[in-house]
Amino acid sequence: MTPMSDHGISLRELDPRDRYKLLCGVIVPRPIALVTTLDENGAVNAAPFSFFNVFSESPALIVLGLQHKPDHSPKDTTRNIHRDGEFVVHMVDEALSVAMNDCAVDFPSGDSEVAATGLAILPSVDVKVPRLAAAPFALECRRHVVLNFSPDRELLVGEVLRVHAREGLVNEANMYVDLDAYRPIGRMFGNLYTTQRDVFSLTRESHAQWRARQDAKELKDA
Repeated sequence: MTPMSDHGISLRELDPRDRYKLLCGVIVPRPIALVTTLDENGAVNAAPFSFFNVFSESPALIVLGLQHKPDHSPKDTTRNIHRDGEFVVHMVDEALSVAMNDCAVDFPSGDSEVAATGLAILPSVDVKVPRLAAAPFALECRRHVVLNFSPDRELLVGEVLRVHAREGLVNEANMYVDLDAYRPIGRMFGNLYTTQRDVFSLTRESHAQWRARQDAKELKDA
């Protein structure tokens, strides 16, 4: 293996495809958003995104990286959000993984991935876009702002208006999520995904607690 230069890798000097491969291999695992929108004829579009994360709780915001087609025209999800400003983000668990991957097939524009894959839908409350019945969590969202960075990439900031949870996933008394029941998956790179079963705990200490632990360690090592 060729050793990496002490100067690192300049992304500006890399081909965009190589940048994509490097960033997707380094920043892992990434949560997956399976996003539903409505096209101009009312068909339900569904597409997965792993350039996605939560951004803020006050206000409740998520961020989504939108990619255009090679000819720089917007893909269906982007075009639908531009027009209507509404969408639903579904989190993906192990049970939904195959259907999520099927929704990434390059169906012709206007064909509904939801209809093609046989995914059942339910009505949303605050947006017109329906949600997927099989999803562990569904986040009803409205476009907050869209930032355009290139002919191929936009950053969508969406406000989360309402969260739907499968029964048994959330303790509403304390808003804790049962991770064992949830079983989310994460995006790696290429065709690789990961489960989230092997977890461990680290307690965040106050500075006083950290200092006391360091003092105890130094005294023991003296």
